[in-house]
Amino acid sequence: MRQPAAEPYWNTNVAGHPGILRSVPEGCRDALDVGCGDGLLARKLAGRAKHVTGIDKSPDMIACAREAAVGHPQLTFVEGDFLTAELPGAEYDFVCSVTTIHHMDFEAALVRMRELLRPGGTLVVVGLAREASVTEWAALIAAAPVVRITKVLRRARGPQGMPVADPQMSYGQVRAAARRLLPGVRYRRHVLRRYSLTWEKPAR
Repeated sequence: MRQPAAEPYWNTNVAGHPGILRSVPEGCRDALDVGCGDGLLARKLAGRAKHVTGIDKSPDMIACAREAAVGHPQLTFVEGDFLTAELPGAEYDFVCSVTTIHHMDFEAALVRMRELLRPGGTLVVVGLAREASVTEWAALIAAAPVVRITKVLRRARGPQGMPVADPQMSYGQVRAAARRLLPGVRYRRHVLRRYSLTWEKPAR
């Protein structure tokens, strides 16, 4: 399989890519990138899965993804709303999403990701949440200098036209909902103001 190209840019979303790629199961046939944007992560996943589908509701982002995927027949990009788009159920060995789920109904999106996984498949969500508790605000304040310095040193930037939205759920709300919907999920809070959810669907 073709190896992914060098990073065209870096930002706090791209920072989560290495961890996501490490979670791709061996022998992965079909992978799904929810909220794929310009397709950067999907192109990297093509080095670890036989076929990768990216879905995004932004026409501009999908146009960029398709243009960059020319010559990569194992990549397919779908323009549409993840919650309503026609996708094959229980067909993916790996489903991932980076800083997209807060643009949607969190629980509906997590349930659909769960349902799209094959038994034994892996789900990884990297998300953005808001601070609500004293502990969460303390973590944000403590990490702020590291985040600022890292962004400057790495010259953080991203593709133009990427949709943005403020998160409505707190970290605590995300953790509680994820544990209820995905029994056994691994939740982590990351320094660069992100959290991650990693879950393996029980095999039949």
